Amino acid sequence: MDLRFGAGKPTDEERAAVDALLGPPESAWEGADDRNDTDLRWARGGREARERRELLLPGLHALNDRVGWISEGGLDYLCRRLTVPPAEGYGVATFYAMFAVKPRPATVVHVCTDLACAARGSARVCAELERDLGPAGSAGSGAVWQPSPCLGLCERAPAALAIRAGEAPQAAVVAPATAEAVADAASAPHAAPGEPPAAAAVPQTGATVPQTGATVPQTGAAVPQTGADGLVLLRRVGVVDPGSLDDYRTHGGYAALRRAFTLGPAGVIREVTEAGLVGRGGAAFPTGRKWAATAQQPDHPHYLVCNADESEPGTFKDRVLMEGDPYALIEAMTIAGYATGAHRGYLYLRGEYPRALLRLRTAIDRARARGFLGEDVMGQGFAFDIEIRRGAGAYICGEETAIFNSIEGRRGEPRSKPPFPVEKGLFGKPTAVNNVETLVNVLPILIEGAQAYARTGTGTSTGTKLFCVSGTVARPGVYELPFGATLGELLELAGPPGTLRAVLLGGAAGGFVRPDELDVPLTFEGTRAAGTTLGSGVVLVLDDSVDLPRILLRIAEFFRDESCGQCVPCRVGTVRQEEALHRIKDLTGAAAAGDIALLREVGRAMRDASICGLGQTAWNAVESAIDRLGAFK
Repeated sequence: MDLRFGAGKPTDEERAAVDALLGPPESAWEGADDRNDTDLRWARGGREARERRELLLPGLHALNDRVGWISEGGLDYLCRRLTVPPAEGYGVATFYAMFAVKPRPATVVHVCTDLACAARGSARVCAELERDLGPAGSAGSGAVWQPSPCLGLCERAPAALAIRAGEAPQAAVVAPATAEAVADAASAPHAAPGEPPAAAAVPQTGATVPQTGATVPQTGAAVPQTGADGLVLLRRVGVVDPGSLDDYRTHGGYAALRRAFTLGPAGVIREVTEAGLVGRGGAAFPTGRKWAATAQQPDHPHYLVCNADESEPGTFKDRVLMEGDPYALIEAMTIAGYATGAHRGYLYLRGEYPRALLRLRTAIDRARARGFLGEDVMGQGFAFDIEIRRGAGAYICGEETAIFNSIEGRRGEPRSKPPFPVEKGLFGKPTAVNNVETLVNVLPILIEGAQAYARTGTGTSTGTKLFCVSGTVARPGVYELPFGATLGELLELAGPPGTLRAVLLGGAAGGFVRPDELDVPLTFEGTRAAGTTLGSGVVLVLDDSVDLPRILLRIAEFFRDESCGQCVPCRVGTVRQEEALHRIKDLTGAAAAGDIALLREVGRAMRDASICGLGQTAWNAVESAIDRLGAFK
């Protein structure tokens, strides 16, 4: 690709896609066809145009959604409109796995080959697709299929996602996936984004929702406990119509925001702090401390970012919340903005979640129309609004500072800390970052009170926790249990396999647990004491039919693919880890000893010297499999 302005001409389709986002160009400097006398006298735009760089990622989505790939001419036109050097635009476009800078068919089918799907037969699906449709990446019948990292559909593994570009881009989930169903989804007409395709490739059940009478896809199918007593975060999922604001309010919606306005910002932060709420994404940082630190910063404006880019293999709890109870997240973000002094919130959503995108867009529009977002929220004189920013397939963007770079139109690479986000975050301003589950926990805290909330769970792990159970269990899905329940109790709910080989806690960045360790308490301190991690709540169950060395190799491949390459320990270490596991995947004992020693050395280097959590945890699962499960012995 020739990375110079004017190196290529955009097609009418590409120009229309960019103009639909940015509006028509005002001058030849921005890409207008006609140059007038004014344009010849001075350049228009300057700093004002450069400040629109944050629209680079939405612009790339606009091109990719319309055409299916990003051409030289399309990229050139977008970069000219935003005053971004084409080389930098190309660097951003090639950073994300869902974008293509080479021609490909309009329909792309992403077939998950990650941990949960691998345990459920994704290798067989890929082999049949290669037999019937040709190798991955090869175009056939107007569509192309390609292996994909986790799609967040682990409860229906193996899974695939078909995306069709066009003036109205469409998407369809295929889960559980078979080669025949994937081929049908690739060729059949697709429905609106996030809804099932016209072909019967995606089994979906419907539920008639009380009061509205509307039939909606049963998101509650991902929650085996739907309707059970004691649910807090999941109590509305599968019960209310996710598109109905009135239904949400009938079931207690916006009571927490009303109490927040009564308490005031400082009172909200005090309640969250006294409740003992900590981050549910894996770091377990106290939420109240983060909000207080953001609120106290004298620099303005403040921002709120919801991290909905749950890309950890085996994680899908946030998707279930967003699809089944989207107004809860909107209410929780409004409360967080009120407490931290932020008037704008960015919801950074996984690009692989089309249904969540549709539900959230609908909910935000309706909340804004009814006065729950906007210049005067609920008549309280507080201004707050939410903008959705779609990711495009980059695990590293789950790191809080990488999200900032991504939103700002740069490569999603982590930043060095300090300064910390509460001091200098998004656009260099104080920013609070929380994930979906953490934010939604704020609602019961304000409704019940901090003391009542803290009575559930343990002294240092308060409240309930969502667990993403997948793999070889009878009833995979999202489960909600109080902190302190044991791993064995959770597996009894999900239906354990006949012969349990191991349980992976925390996803690819987590650690394995043996069958004789099921009494480990599911708390942050309990799993830490047991030498593993709770992480984001992944519980991947493996029976004795699973090839453990291949699972470890897939974990290594995942980290190799997802490393942003910014720091040497991670960029080189993840490659060396994968190479060593390739060499010993069929070896045991002394034949594997040399490479195991090398793996330990590389793992220590990544853990000690990597700039962010990706490299620091890339060796965890492999290490625990070697030391706890006796892999390669």
